[in-house]
Amino acid sequence: MVSFTKFRIANELALTKLQLSQEDEASAASEDMEVRREDQEKINRFSSLHQKETAFEEELRAKIKEKEDLEEISTELELVDEEDKVPYKVGDCFVSLPQPQVLELLEGSTEAIDVEVEELKSKLETVQEEMGELKKALYGRFGRSINLET
Repeated sequence: MVSFTKFRIANELALTKLQLSQEDEASAASEDMEVRREDQEKINRFSSLHQKETAFEEELRAKIKEKEDLEEISTELELVDEEDKVPYKVGDCFVSLPQPQVLELLEGSTEAIDVEVEELKSKLETVQEEMGELKKALYGRFGRSINLET
């Protein structure tokens, strides 16, 4: 008897949620608003910014991974004798260089990646701020009848 009651209550809750979502859709349909040209431009701008945001996030993850790899290599190279030659990749080929010189080159590469990471973070922040402003404007105009969640 208890399991039947739980089942009935669960069904009633599911039905209530379904009815609420249908009511929300009905109210959104009754509030059918005309999409103006400037609204469509904002929607298009949001879409292009979302694509940029995704690309920046992917690039940022790749740069952070590259930096971590360089730091790990530097740590490993510190264990090598200073007189030993270490293969260092330049373009498509490897050149044998002394360990201290390779460490300097790796340090320079790490610093360059740090600069790129900061630039990417800045660009990403700018894009996210503009997306937030567009979300605010579009949700203010269309309410629940538009979905901008990414």
